[in-house]
Amino acid sequence: MYARNAVNIYAQVGTQTAAMDASPHKLITMLYDGARAAIARAKFHLEAGEVPARGNAISKAIDIIDNGLRAVLDHQAGGEISADLEALYEYMVRRLMLANLRKDISLLNEVDALLENLASAWAQIENPVPQAAPLPALQES
Repeated sequence: MYARNAVNIYAQVGTQTAAMDASPHKLITMLYDGARAAIARAKFHLEAGEVPARGNAISKAIDIIDNGLRAVLDHQAGGEISADLEALYEYMVRRLMLANLRKDISLLNEVDALLENLASAWAQIENPVPQAAPLPALQES
């Protein structure tokens, strides 16, 4: 029991330290990772029949999506992309609530896949695929 609490506290301190040192881009990555981790915990608790823990994990994922990812959208600079992301985040929140109500792991998997796709796209923004060097011009003999 005490070891588990110590591990949880250590993880919280590590996350807080990482967040304080992170760039805005890295913070978004951390939010995606946190939401996906909460969904993974929700799936585990759903399969184990642990209703309160499942509800807490789903609530954590909803909180991250709603008060983290959705809250930082810049509608003036983001335009249509920002509006589309807001609609997608709202959809995810509704699906997570429905997953909890119906005890439906497929809905958790659906939201996790959406988050995975967004996280992957976000990672490519920070680390774009390097362009191939142009081929040298052929010299005529």
